Amino acid sequence: MTVKVRFAPSPTGPLHIGGARSALFNYLFSCNKKGKFILRFEDTDLERSSRESEKNIIQALRWLGIEWNEGMDKGGENGPYRQTERLETYQKYTNKLLAEGNAYYCYCSEEELDQERQELLMKGETPRYMGKCRSLTEAQKQVFESQGRKPVVRFRVPEGQEITINDSVRGKVTFDSNGIGDYIIVKSDGIPTYNFAVVIDDVLMGITHVVRGEEHLSNTPRQVLIYEALNFDVPEFAHISLILNTEGHKMSKRDGDTAVIDYFQKGYLPEAMVNFIALLGWSPAGEKEFFTMEELKEEFSLQRVSKSPAVFDVNKLNYINSHYLKEADLERLGCLALPFLQEEGLFVQDLSSEDQNWIRIFLGAVREKISSLSEIKAYVQYFYGQIISEPDQEAASVLRGETVPQVLELFMEKITAAEKLDPSRAKGILKEIGKELNLKGKDIFMPIRISLTGKMHGPDLDAIIALLGKDSIQARLAKTKKYLLG
Repeated sequence: MTVKVRFAPSPTGPLHIGGARSALFNYLFSCNKKGKFILRFEDTDLERSSRESEKNIIQALRWLGIEWNEGMDKGGENGPYRQTERLETYQKYTNKLLAEGNAYYCYCSEEELDQERQELLMKGETPRYMGKCRSLTEAQKQVFESQGRKPVVRFRVPEGQEITINDSVRGKVTFDSNGIGDYIIVKSDGIPTYNFAVVIDDVLMGITHVVRGEEHLSNTPRQVLIYEALNFDVPEFAHISLILNTEGHKMSKRDGDTAVIDYFQKGYLPEAMVNFIALLGWSPAGEKEFFTMEELKEEFSLQRVSKSPAVFDVNKLNYINSHYLKEADLERLGCLALPFLQEEGLFVQDLSSEDQNWIRIFLGAVREKISSLSEIKAYVQYFYGQIISEPDQEAASVLRGETVPQVLELFMEKITAAEKLDPSRAKGILKEIGKELNLKGKDIFMPIRISLTGKMHGPDLDAIIALLGKDSIQARLAKTKKYLLG
């Protein structure tokens, strides 16, 4: 049997972390089993679904490096891959269920259904449809239709039946059909509901394994009943755990960024996001924590997916992203970092070779200190321009040191005389000052650092000197001199 899985999001907004994990787990499982992966859209929420959301989801998946064998953007023998383009297909199976007595038309109004729900709640029972329209005669149907009522189609749930699911993650799970109630499979506007359409799509597209979030577990018995009523083979199910915040609650927008695009826009690397998301509910066999996509494909299995909720810890994500930033090629980082530098007003024109070199040196100097590329904006002031912040009280006291004027004067002379100013030459200048003035490192580095940045701590001083260039260094030293005299 060829394994075939799918990711079928509703295009009602951007791809969230939970959806990205479902997509990734399906993709990794299919690759590990040498199977196939389908991408389709469940767009039957007509008011909220949009092509823009479809585009966002596709872009987010591609940014993560997730590819599909058939589906949206690729086509295939099982299309169309939007539910709204498959309505005739659903109608065929609706008619079959109606003809065989496994479904029926329901004319109940919202007011009647709400009253029924309230009565059940008052009795302490779970709200469900009690089957008022289960046995309508043709005459009764005609009366309702003459009143202008548009019926829905409900599935006739068998009474007193145990529905057992052998879940690859959660083990054996049993439901009682008496607690379900006859549920709607086609709305009054002719649009199928999720629980019906998803079964038809999965069967016709040959899906062998349904890997999805735990929140869908309660839908599974409804879907199994449809499989059985239509004499379809039931696929294997695997319901992966919820993703919680660090306080143990289900993730929501209140926890901050929940969409994949948020992390793209903050300058996280896709390989870091994939690595992090893969570890949300799946654990490798050993102690290894950093994985390439190819390594994940080799190691992934549903047997190592945990029943326990996963915790989205942004500190863990930052740790993983920091690792990949340190390992990344500087040329590539330069391309990814450019938009953040442009937000600060830098390099808005075409890049020269000198600009590209500046960016490489800059990133080499700061990448040890950042967890995402957006954070480079906080370091631009160290390396660019002629303005520095006022030193605080502690830094100002350093500038009043006895040897500071000599250090700064000699530093200015050497900078002015230097034909080339790169990190290597900057390091040489600092060593020369120490030797000529017979001073220790701190007595040299600290006043120069404060004079150039206004700070006692920060990125590597060699890089600061090289990237500022002569004009900016001279302007910053002049400001420091004015500050000391003032």
